Amino acid sequence: MGLFDFVRDIGRKLFTKDSDANDKIKAEIEASLKGVEGLSVDYDPASGTVKLGGNAADAAALQKAILIAGNTAGVSNVSVTGMNISAEDDTQYYIIKSGDTLSAIAQHFYKDANKYPKIFEANREVIKDANLIFPGQKIRIPAA
Repeated sequence: MGLFDFVRDIGRKLFTKDSDANDKIKAEIEASLKGVEGLSVDYDPASGTVKLGGNAADAAALQKAILIAGNTAGVSNVSVTGMNISAEDDTQYYIIKSGDTLSAIAQHFYKDANKYPKIFEANREVIKDANLIFPGQKIRIPAA
């Protein structure tokens, strides 16, 4: 794991001043997620890159921290070279396209549209309502 790309002008608007970005992104990750200790956030406004540091309890915690940071307006990349993780897994990522639904994405990845709750649960930190996803949003697709 290293650098993850996101669409810079899509996502939740967490900060209005670049000087607030580190604290606001960190607060959002900590409020939404357990499993990352010693979290540090370093936002570079020129490149739109967020560098995350700390210790992730597992791969899911790290992936969720990446998605929370990356699905923030103003962020184009998330670097996790400063993160320590105890284990990796085979989770995939998907960028939502116009017309997508979680059911259609589940059908594509799992060959079963009724498995959409698995995708929703894996992305609760960035998807608050299963019916409200938007093009350009990046989500996790957990292993079947």
